[in-house]
Amino acid sequence: MDLMETILTRKSYRKTFKPDHVPDADLKEILEAGVAAPSGCNQQTTCFIAVNDQKTAHNLAAIYGASWALTAPAAIILLSKETISYKGNSYHIHDYSAATENILLAINAKGYATTWVEGQIEGEKAKKMGDLLGVPEDLTVVIYMPLGIPDEVNPGVTKKPFEDRAWLNGYGKEF
Repeated sequence: MDLMETILTRKSYRKTFKPDHVPDADLKEILEAGVAAPSGCNQQTTCFIAVNDQKTAHNLAAIYGASWALTAPAAIILLSKETISYKGNSYHIHDYSAATENILLAINAKGYATTWVEGQIEGEKAKKMGDLLGVPEDLTVVIYMPLGIPDEVNPGVTKKPFEDRAWLNGYGKEF
């Protein structure tokens, strides 16, 4: 799959997965895409945990609380540390967002499916996931991605037309 096809066919997947094991080598390659993401002021505030142990993946899904996620044979967790850098700003949200998109694209390119789960795991659920995985106190679980081979067709969502969202040389100016 070439880059544009990978980008244009990526969809958030919230359906059941096939039980097939996700190999360590695939997870490592997917996380390499995350590690390669840009980082504000090169602070590299994002860390990653890949999970393909069935019991641990199931326990993460149970904490999240969505029945479809319980079928995922693997998961990826992104951790972040708010670090103040340039002019008193932290770029940790930018960092983990860029890493997340790289990971989503790598997952799609390898034929797997997932979705970006963030807001639904803030607070107590993030802490429980962190405790389960032995995450140190100075890092926060910010993203949970249950993943595997999709077991159902995922039509995705309808995007607004290109012309309604992208212009050339000024707002509203057509390409």
